[in-house]
Amino acid sequence: MTEGTFASLLAGLSIEEKASLLDGSDFWRTTPVARLDVPAAMLSDGPHGLRKQPSGGDLAGLLGSVPATCFPPAAGLASSWDPELVGRVGAALALEARAEQVAVLLGPGVNMKRSPLCGRNFEYFAEDPLLAGTLASAFVRAVQEGGVGTALKHYAANNQETDRMTISAEVDERTLREIYLPAFEQVVVTAKPWTVMCSYNRVNGVYASEDPWLLTDVLRTEWGFDGLVMSDWGAVNDRAAGVAAGLDLEMPSSSGAGTRRILDALSEGTLAHEQVDRAAANVLTLLDRARPLLDGAPDAGSSPDFEAQHAVAREAALASAVLLKNDGGLLPLDADGSGAVAVIGELARSPRYQGAGSSQVNPTRVDVALDSLRAALAGRREVRFAPGYVVGADQPDPQLVSEAVEAAAGADVVVLFLGLPPQDESEGWDRTHIDLPSVQTGLLAEVVAANPRVVVVLSNGSAVAVDPWQARVPALVEGWLLGQAGGSATADLLLGAANFSGRLAETIPVRLADNPAVGAFPGEHGRVRYGEGLLIGYRWYDAHQVPVGYPFGHGLSYTSFDYDDLVVDVLDGGPEPRVRVSASVTNTGDRAGTETVQLYVHHGDAPVFRPEQELRAFARIALEPGVTERVELHLTGRAFAYWHDLLHRWHVAPGSYEVRVGSSSRDCRLRGSVSLDGEPLPARLTADADAGTWLSDPDAGPWLEEVLTGQDLGELLLDPDEGRMLRAIPMARLARMPGTGLDEDVLAEAVARFGAEGR
Repeated sequence: MTEGTFASLLAGLSIEEKASLLDGSDFWRTTPVARLDVPAAMLSDGPHGLRKQPSGGDLAGLLGSVPATCFPPAAGLASSWDPELVGRVGAALALEARAEQVAVLLGPGVNMKRSPLCGRNFEYFAEDPLLAGTLASAFVRAVQEGGVGTALKHYAANNQETDRMTISAEVDERTLREIYLPAFEQVVVTAKPWTVMCSYNRVNGVYASEDPWLLTDVLRTEWGFDGLVMSDWGAVNDRAAGVAAGLDLEMPSSSGAGTRRILDALSEGTLAHEQVDRAAANVLTLLDRARPLLDGAPDAGSSPDFEAQHAVAREAALASAVLLKNDGGLLPLDADGSGAVAVIGELARSPRYQGAGSSQVNPTRVDVALDSLRAALAGRREVRFAPGYVVGADQPDPQLVSEAVEAAAGADVVVLFLGLPPQDESEGWDRTHIDLPSVQTGLLAEVVAANPRVVVVLSNGSAVAVDPWQARVPALVEGWLLGQAGGSATADLLLGAANFSGRLAETIPVRLADNPAVGAFPGEHGRVRYGEGLLIGYRWYDAHQVPVGYPFGHGLSYTSFDYDDLVVDVLDGGPEPRVRVSASVTNTGDRAGTETVQLYVHHGDAPVFRPEQELRAFARIALEPGVTERVELHLTGRAFAYWHDLLHRWHVAPGSYEVRVGSSSRDCRLRGSVSLDGEPLPARLTADADAGTWLSDPDAGPWLEEVLTGQDLGELLLDPDEGRMLRAIPMARLARMPGTGLDEDVLAEAVARFGAEGR
């Protein structure tokens, strides 16, 4: 195939060949057309590491995969809040994909963390669409600059694993537009992924794989997507309806069933030839974009420098861990201190560094925290180890607990590794609680009783409750799942060879009962109602003033930062506003550190309900001790806009907005107000609008007041207090009541004069 010839190839294909292009040839490859030298492209899982399977490999991964670097999954990587770092991870992944001649990596996943129970949360970035979209955009750009495509997934409203193949997510349009679609939109518009993968579920009753509103109206017409839309593996319900809606490629191979259904629909007249041509053209466009790999890129088949790749994974792990608590400065541990360091917990020796399911990577190596701590402290401090528990066990082992207590009792400090076993979170099923195993919390109580100087290090892919037990430990580290280099990175952070810089990308609730999805997760009778609307994550906890374990954006450091001198400049206050926000940040501690400056917007006098505040910009800055840096953040119209569900578009309301700058959603240190002209909208003056709406209109109000004045019911309606009930009456009904001065003819003339058509 030569450069730029996909259009001519399309014209030369038979209808049978076109239909065959829309189906996979096996689990991981598109279908070639040998007659015209159209090659097959290989796709592979890869959100946090290449999972290329052998020829004929299965979806479940039972046949294993080639060795590859395992980077921190999205749950950890998102806590870096570092697009540049995420880009380096993407570039490293592209190197390994090119070496294996993989044309498309199946990722990243940008679905929102609606509930901490979702079994696949470890693969998703955040509970906030701006953070998820920004990080995913950096990932997509870097991978594709490396000559490998990405598959943005899972589009859309895929927020649970329970009944994931059939569940219908019942979501109103404003909630979709403001919460569940913006991350997809940001990536599509700014990073231009080669492919988008549709989800299994239904959205408001329609399967995502055959939803023309999602796949064509929004994705292509509104956002300008020009790539290929593929199904998730086994997500196709009605193949012909999918092609008509905008689903180009069915994966994996349907063994010819999809091709036959397309050809039958063409014969029956329920599918147009133009629709098949469009889908086939999108497949050929993907092949054009992947042509260097398909033609044998110079580095195809050559092994990457896995030591260099591991170094990137280690850098990512260092940035992903979050220091939640450090009372009394127990951390960092003094490498030259006196007394033994007791390392307790099987997870210190047998690390859990990635999630389970289709993204499971066969790592090139695995750093173990226990080994790394021993190596760093060799000849300096004694390191004792006791496993304490069996990962996944339902009952404690008295002997293991006794050994752990003995090790803790005689030590200067205890580092206790706790976390979720693999069976607790995986693709395919959801969790039923957010607690650590009772075997582990029981061990913690015994250890703390023997030695209160305890540092807890967590290993988990989704939020776990840390209350009430965290009150008994002075230091707490959220280690997430840190990839294959997580062990050495953890040791460096604990010993102070590196400084913590991670910030939470999701709220840690005090208890599951506080979560907004309780009562509406995972649904029933094939439907799940998104009754919390806009209020997921910190938006919910802030709106309801609910105490949290740790807030969105939180993370400590071995140094401290002060904020000062907030300046807010309105560059354009109109319908598409531009606002520049700047503040000074100073490292007030005695060592270098990294701060993530977060900007939230509060919508003071909005005409519709708005969350208490929403993340609208952020910046990550590294500062030496005593150094001050001026941080500048820019806000566009979307930072202030809401989705107007009657106009079906974004709208910036005139009024006052508050800009809040700080280090977490619950630690906003600087505040400033800004007034925007926005886009004034006249009231929707129809016969069905109530009298109060008409009276508040600057044009229609004086007219109606004149009509009502002197009329019995009219005077009562105009009374500020007594008329409140009457002002809620629609004008069409008021016109039929005596004593108002109105009738249906007068109202019709008023609608013509003051309604949308009249002005």
